[in-house]
Amino acid sequence: MLDAEDARARRLVAPVLSGDGRRALSGSAARIRRWNDGRPDREEGARMEIGDGTLAVGAGRPEAENFAPALPGPVFAAHYHLAGEASGPYTYGRESNPTWTLLERAIGELEGGAEAVAFSSGMAAVAAVLLSQVRSGDVVVLPDDCYHTTRALRERLESYGAVVRMGPTAGDAQIGLLEGARLVWLETPSNPDLDVCDVRRVAEAAHREGALVAVDNTLATPLGQRPLDLGADFSVASDTKALTGHGDLLLGHVAIRDPGLAEAVRVWRRTVGAIPGPMEAWLAHRSLATLQLRLDRQAANALAVAEALRGHPHVSGLRYPGLEDDPSHAVAARQMRRFGCVVSFALRDEAAAERFLGSLRLVMQATSFGSVHSSAERRARWGGDAVPPGFVRFSAGVEDTGDLVADVLRALAAVG
Repeated sequence: MLDAEDARARRLVAPVLSGDGRRALSGSAARIRRWNDGRPDREEGARMEIGDGTLAVGAGRPEAENFAPALPGPVFAAHYHLAGEASGPYTYGRESNPTWTLLERAIGELEGGAEAVAFSSGMAAVAAVLLSQVRSGDVVVLPDDCYHTTRALRERLESYGAVVRMGPTAGDAQIGLLEGARLVWLETPSNPDLDVCDVRRVAEAAHREGALVAVDNTLATPLGQRPLDLGADFSVASDTKALTGHGDLLLGHVAIRDPGLAEAVRVWRRTVGAIPGPMEAWLAHRSLATLQLRLDRQAANALAVAEALRGHPHVSGLRYPGLEDDPSHAVAARQMRRFGCVVSFALRDEAAAERFLGSLRLVMQATSFGSVHSSAERRARWGGDAVPPGFVRFSAGVEDTGDLVADVLRALAAVG
């Protein structure tokens, strides 16, 4: 009986522990490849193409095996059995974990085929790219309108002897700052202003100058935009937000196709210990199955809210890349498949914004974005962003569209 139970336990973890598999196809991608390879007629029209929903549901999951779970549970281990030579995929908990392996496979598939490295937070992922690549004397180009904590790294980089140049996202202005650059950082759409730059155009210009290109893809997610396909060297995201989408965990990732760059990022994570917890990694992987459903509903709700706000007498500075008259729409439509869940706008002053937020009933007041629960905040309360006192960042969730729009309009009516 013990032998049978032991064999069953080994089968349960075998899909995870059999190797690191960082570059192997898994999940939906592997199943679709086998389906295509087994077709008697191999002409193009007979081949099965993976849709975003199919990809998200099966991403990174191990091959089916009798009596094994579809997604193995989290592996809690500080160390592993390690007799003899200290080599293998799992040696020490700060270096690797089977639950990370499956999540990283999944994210790599979603990113269009890449090596993914998971981190304890989005800012850990941001820091990993910047601090693993930049040395004293290097030139770094940052957006002056990106996430404020990313901009806060300027002082850290300069203290290490790097030169930091900053320019706006709109109009691909960073192209004018590329001379001698080591690394160019893009954030598109930008947070919270929602400006968009042409990733392919900036990447081509940067590579001509010998610079690497990193894109913060947090707002779009890999199902909305694939920076690596557009020429970037790094795709970076805070998975705390739309990728996992439930507002219940902190996580980040970097996706890379160059093995040397990937190893540098992985070594940085191991050295500083910016590792995800196995429970967070498992929850994140579980959440990916609904990614396409969530993003489509959130984008539809965001567009409906933006259309309801358009022309409202209390509202100015409305931004949403999905609106055809938005200044960023033309560029966004070329490189994005979904326009995201965030809408930004301004009310006349701080008091008006606070009255609006306090009058919402379905929408929670909270920072961050991307959750299934709609949220909104007066962004200027944090400082650090060049926004007016009445600026509101609104994150559309998955509530019924009519209910959400009605709640927003009722709250606007209360502004007076």
